[in-house]
Amino acid sequence: MAQSQKENAAAEQAEAPVDNAPRIRWDGSKMRTTYANVVNVSSTMEEVTMLFGTNQTWHSGQDLTIQLEERIILNPYAAKRLSTLLSNVLAEYESRFGELKIDAAVPAAPEAGKK
Repeated sequence: MAQSQKENAAAEQAEAPVDNAPRIRWDGSKMRTTYANVVNVSSTMEEVTMLFGTNQTWHSGQDLTIQLEERIILNPYAAKRLSTLLSNVLAEYESRFGELKIDAAVPAAPEAGKK
């Protein structure tokens, strides 16, 4: 009995805010879910803009049609935190399921002397 009381007290301490930090309450009442298989990112000194969309091209050889559906604009600090979170999540994913290999087409460098 004394052991379970100690375990309960330890669990309560683990759930208590550290150093009187505020608790975070996630309110999902206005959240939407959108699927994206394409993302593009650009930035300025003040913000990072991410465009999310869906590739609508089903046959190779056609022009690509990307239906853009969401734009998310972050300040650089939030973008850096997002980068860290995504890196950690993907490292965990790859440790469980194997390495993700991305076939990103890199444009060929222009040949010397050609414009």
